[in-house]
Amino acid sequence: MKSTTVSIIGGIALMTMGMLLLLDRLGVVESGVFAPLITFAGLGSVFVALFILRRGNWWAAIPGSVLLGLAAVIAATSFTEGAAVGSVLFLFMAAGFGAVYLRERTFWWALIPCGVMSVLALVAVLPAELQGAPAATVLFLGLAATFGLLSVVPVRLPGGTEESRTGRMRWPLIPAAVLGMLGVTFAFQSAVQIISGDVAFLAAVILAGLALLAYGYHARNIGQRSVHGH
Repeated sequence: MKSTTVSIIGGIALMTMGMLLLLDRLGVVESGVFAPLITFAGLGSVFVALFILRRGNWWAAIPGSVLLGLAAVIAATSFTEGAAVGSVLFLFMAAGFGAVYLRERTFWWALIPCGVMSVLALVAVLPAELQGAPAATVLFLGLAATFGLLSVVPVRLPGGTEESRTGRMRWPLIPAAVLGMLGVTFAFQSAVQIISGDVAFLAAVILAGLALLAYGYHARNIGQRSVHGH
C-alpha cells in the first residue's frame, strides 16, 4: 500500500508535467516557467510521501525539503520580486532537518544544520546597508544560539529507553562560547562603524560618570558599615 501511494504521487507528477509540455507544444501555454516548478514540486512530494509513510525513511525529509525549496524559489522568482527569495530555500532545508530530529530524537545532529539554515535565511533577508560586520554579527550570534540550544534540548541517546537515555549534552557550550565571542567582536565593530565619533565620545563620558557614581556609592556603603562595625 505504501509503495502504491508513492507510485500514484509520482504518476500524477509525471502526468502533470507531460500535459504542460503537450500544451506548450500546441501553443496553448508557455511551460518554460511551469515545467521546472512542477518537476521539483513533484519529486519533492514523492520524498515527502516516503518520509510520512514509513518511520525508517527519515532521510527522505532532506531531499524532499531541498526539492520543494527549489520549487518555491522558482515560484517566488517567477511571480514575485524581492531580494529575500534566497532565504526561502534555506527555510525549507531548515524545516527538513527539523523534521528529521522530530522523527528520530537520537539524531540530535540534525539540529545543527537546521539552525545553520535558519540563520542563513535570516542573513539573506538583511538589507544592503547591514551587510559586512552587522551581517557577520547576526551569523555568528545565530550559530552560537544554535549550539546553545543544542546544549539545553533533551536528546535521546542510543542504546536505551526514552526515560533512561534522555539527557542534555554539554560539549555544544564550547563552540557556542567561541562563536558568541566572535559575534560580540563583530557587534563592537559594527557599533564603531555605525556610531559617529562625537556620539561615541559622549557615550564614553556618560559611562565614565556612571562608573564614578557607582564607585562613590559603593565606597560610601563600605565606610558606613565600617563605622557601624566599630
